[in-house]
Amino acid sequence: MADSATAGRPTLYTIPAHRAFADALVAGLMRHAGRDPLALARALVVLPNNRAVKAVTEAFVRASGGGLVLPRLVALGDPEMGEAVGAALDPADDIDPPLPAVPPYQRRMILARLVSEERAREGHPVDAAEAVRLAGELARTLDQLLVEEVPPTRLRDIELGPELTEHWRRALATFEIVLQRWPGELVRLERIDAATRRSALLDRLAQHWRNAPPAGIVCAAGVTDSAPAVARLLRCIADMPHGMVVFAGLDLALPDEEWDALGPHDPHPVTGLTRRSIETHPQFDAKLMLLRMGVARGEVQIWREGGGHDADAARGRAIANALAPADFTGKWTQIAAEDRRLKGVTAAELATPAEEAQAIALVLREALEVPERTAALVTPDRALARRVAAHLGRWGIGIDDSAGRPLSILPPGTLLLALAEAAAQRFSPLALLALLKHPLVRSGEDRLPWLDGARALDRRLRGPRPAAGLDGIAGHLEERKGTAETWWADVQPLLMPLAGAFDQGPQPLASLLACLRETAQTLCGDNLWSGLAGRAAAEFLADLEAEAPAGPPRIDPREVPHLLRTLLDEVAVRPAPGGHPRLAIYGLIEARLQTADVMVLGGLNEGVWPGRPAPDPWLAPRIRMELGLPGLERRVGTAAHDFAQALGAPRAVVTRARRDAKSPALASRLWLRLQALAGDRFERASALEGWTRALDDPGEHLPADRPAPSPPALLRPRVISVTEVDRLKADPYAFYARRVLGLMPLDPVDADPSAAWRGTAVHDILEQWWKQDGCTVDTLRLRAKAMLDDERTHPMMRALWQPRLLEAIDWIAGAIVAQGEDGRSVASAEGKGKIEIAGVTLSGRYDRIDRLADGRLAVIDYKTGKPPSPTAVRAGFSLQLGLLGLIAERGGFADVSGTAGAFEYWSLGKKRDAFGYIESPVDPEGKRDKIPTAEFTSIAAHNFTEVVGEWLTGSAAFTAKLVPEYAPYAEYDQLMRRDEWYGRER
Repeated sequence: MADSATAGRPTLYTIPAHRAFADALVAGLMRHAGRDPLALARALVVLPNNRAVKAVTEAFVRASGGGLVLPRLVALGDPEMGEAVGAALDPADDIDPPLPAVPPYQRRMILARLVSEERAREGHPVDAAEAVRLAGELARTLDQLLVEEVPPTRLRDIELGPELTEHWRRALATFEIVLQRWPGELVRLERIDAATRRSALLDRLAQHWRNAPPAGIVCAAGVTDSAPAVARLLRCIADMPHGMVVFAGLDLALPDEEWDALGPHDPHPVTGLTRRSIETHPQFDAKLMLLRMGVARGEVQIWREGGGHDADAARGRAIANALAPADFTGKWTQIAAEDRRLKGVTAAELATPAEEAQAIALVLREALEVPERTAALVTPDRALARRVAAHLGRWGIGIDDSAGRPLSILPPGTLLLALAEAAAQRFSPLALLALLKHPLVRSGEDRLPWLDGARALDRRLRGPRPAAGLDGIAGHLEERKGTAETWWADVQPLLMPLAGAFDQGPQPLASLLACLRETAQTLCGDNLWSGLAGRAAAEFLADLEAEAPAGPPRIDPREVPHLLRTLLDEVAVRPAPGGHPRLAIYGLIEARLQTADVMVLGGLNEGVWPGRPAPDPWLAPRIRMELGLPGLERRVGTAAHDFAQALGAPRAVVTRARRDAKSPALASRLWLRLQALAGDRFERASALEGWTRALDDPGEHLPADRPAPSPPALLRPRVISVTEVDRLKADPYAFYARRVLGLMPLDPVDADPSAAWRGTAVHDILEQWWKQDGCTVDTLRLRAKAMLDDERTHPMMRALWQPRLLEAIDWIAGAIVAQGEDGRSVASAEGKGKIEIAGVTLSGRYDRIDRLADGRLAVIDYKTGKPPSPTAVRAGFSLQLGLLGLIAERGGFADVSGTAGAFEYWSLGKKRDAFGYIESPVDPEGKRDKIPTAEFTSIAAHNFTEVVGEWLTGSAAFTAKLVPEYAPYAEYDQLMRRDEWYGRER
């Protein structure tokens, strides 16, 4: 290693990808310092980010073997991680510092206001939440212009060809106008953009060092940011007497033909066209850095020291060949076998993400069996990282994900989103219950009583949605007093301020955020703001609330959840150290310069690693290219470089799942290149794949038999309603679960109106019509209209069912009038009664009973759908009308009694292009295979006696799905484990 830059030649090194970067760097710096104990203390090491500072610090600790005075380790700051330039590069005592940077949220809000105003002026207005999202994309594009030092005025010089669509023309026009207004905002604030300030600081530092180079060693290591200002600083360091620049994974063995093909290229001297750069190659950023530094690749030397955690150099050559530009992959067939071998690299291909996470956890767990062995997972898939951490928890192993997690999925963030969603949806049942059951609400000693009340409210809110708003919930609960109504009376006042704020229409965002904060404090107390995530949430709300007045002046409260989610997704909460010291999980940025004995590269599917390039909604790809901005696919090349660096560990495991959560997944291009190059030498981790499947394999699958419980006579019900007889006969187990076990099925929360619910609504109309109007024909339609117009009626029912219902209601009224002319009259409606028969009590509720002209009774049941078929009646099912007639004949109804002479279903369904018709399960003469009318009650009584004698007063087992064709309901199928035995050969 040279001690200083020779005349006219910068000092440049690279540490190959197969070496452990941090350890190799430290070994070389310690050798360079020699025996002078203060040489390192006077040194300055410039690193890309704070994570790299931590990695190099740990490498110094490992190499020291005892006491050591560390050099100054300074981070350039990574804008992607929200890091500012290190304090050593931005001293507080600077005589003439640059203007301070505009705060991020202030910038976001101002840009959102400008976007909103310009879109409105163009006649294409956007809501405030969308304006904030677009402002974030605009800020990223603006930062790229500033970092690449592209003057925004160049936009005016671009000729828009006919191929540019109207969408892109409009977006470009808005972008240009916003950029014209933005400098004025900065002048007013006396601030500058953070990217501008960073470039200014780096240029000032480079100028200072040119004039007065530091006396000690200055080393810039592992910097991959190819921004012009960074390149100028690195060139300055490389030219200093004691300066050096150490690159990470710069490939000096890449053939010149391939290196030249990467670009960027000069325009063709004849056509003027510029050949497209290969920005997806892992070496493109490194080449761009060298070009901007004004140095050639031949001036870079290999760093002599190793790191102790190094892989074989042959692997590095194989990986470089695997990632060659597409035009040069034909050479693979000519590469010698030893240069295609990926020794120490194994691949595991699993069926699902869950299996992949299990396999990775096994690899990490296995590493701990060897003393001092370290292992790390590198993946851009944060969901996979969380799954791996959960699997390691099976063995009581904690592990830190250094990439952190979005605040939007952590408890404080989900609480704020649940609060905003509930208020925006006017406290609809699902949103309200999600809020009230949130783990941070009333945490502590008050939690259990609070949950009891929330669960009682949950039971009451099942079924179709009540009227909107807090008062709508209260009105719904008042219909039946109970625990929920009492509890809600205490809870409603806590939410009233928020409901009032969100019901006032568009208003300033700051006032809505203040109301959200106060309500959250009321519900959760100080626990909401505790811990890393709580403090992040508090800082987020405080910053956003302070800067909100700079944004759009008014916002619709319904947009607040979308706005909050957009911003909370961008806040990463990184864990405090506390996991296992030999294990780690890294994102791609965090993994740079890290090393371990075992590196697992997870999530190698296309769209994950590398990820899909994020579209730029402001500048078309051709415009970006003409401006000299990085292509959208540049991140693919960066991801490929990260991949190559991570494969430099002594042992590497690459993993992928054949499908994601929704559909089959395509293998990553990186995986496919390794596979294509290595061929049969692409070693599969077959044992690992087998262990993953075996870990949760129960061995033998023993499906359950058809359940047939047989409780003692004391537990068998002695009361049964006419509607339960069919269930008892067709599916005895379902009757057992309902009546013996007491397991009643629950409706979904906020359910759509089901057929049963519509039937109940019709019965309520007809019951009120009988009890309050005396079946006056003129009032029936008014009753139906009143029910439909009630705010508690589900909107879907009102919109889709109203025409059908009103026509059917008119038909009922007309049919009653017509029958009245023949001497038939309504005797009673919506009554109930019971009789003792066969040792049990049979109860029933009728919809209507008419008195025929000859004095006999007609039993009527209203149906909103199709009545039971004569075949079912003949088979001994659907005998409800016969049992009701039996109760009437035996005096079981208080209001009416007599001989049953007719049995009718009045259906509100459609038949022959009209709604409403009458069908009977019987016939006076038994025609059309129907039961004779005179025999119906006796047949029903005989059938009922047999059923009761077998299951209620007898000892027969309650066998599941005894007659499945007449047991269509599935409420208890899971309880009976139906799919395990139904249809299985015995």
